[in-house]
Amino acid sequence: MSTQRTAVVTGASSGIGEATARALAAEGFRVVCAARRIERIEVLAAEIDGLAVRLDVTDAESVAAFAAQVEAVHVLVNNAGGAFGSDPVETADPDQWAAMYDVNVLGLLRVTQALLPALRASGDGLIVNIGSTAGRWAYEKGGGYTAAKHATRVVTETLRLELNGEPIRVSEVAPGMVHTPEFALVRFDGDQAAADAVYAGVPDPLVAEDVADAVSWIATRPAHVNIDELVIKPRAQAAVHKVHRIPS
Repeated sequence: MSTQRTAVVTGASSGIGEATARALAAEGFRVVCAARRIERIEVLAAEIDGLAVRLDVTDAESVAAFAAQVEAVHVLVNNAGGAFGSDPVETADPDQWAAMYDVNVLGLLRVTQALLPALRASGDGLIVNIGSTAGRWAYEKGGGYTAAKHATRVVTETLRLELNGEPIRVSEVAPGMVHTPEFALVRFDGDQAAADAVYAGVPDPLVAEDVADAVSWIATRPAHVNIDELVIKPRAQAAVHKVHRIPS
């Protein structure tokens, strides 16, 4: 019988999810790469000797079908998420807020519920939720995303309380400014100039591999060690509103 541990990573088709899948595979995990874009995760899974399974965390039927294909789970990384729009509260689109809550919070809920039996059965389970510094501090024009990520944080804390005494650890990794190819581009509806402006002049923002390194470190701690939360920001970012930028 194989003693290899299995990790599930949602949103593994790009960015932090893809980097996390690679990092966990490098630590010896068999990684189940989960995302909507099956062609991307099939390539990734082939490269890291993992398994690609299509998953839409906003669709209950998709989550149920996914869970049916995954038998053993030792680590679950709830990474699927995203930000949509950057309007002030006064003019914000409620549909965008609903979409952010659906993927960042309800998606996390659906997948966690579906995989908890397997995590429990493993005898040494770990849930790592990818949060954000937006789940700790508010900022202008980010109300919908900060609300969703605050909810992610509270769900994580609640789950840790409810699972106390069981063989499951619960952690949150909360990154600050991470420069990935898609996050800001999606937020600004494909406006490359607006996406680039987020990182303009910032020396060395975090990259996806920095966050993945934190997740893999948590996943390789001894079973009795729970890392409640890990907040990671680049040196240039002292706070959400305080970022050092080099003038162009």
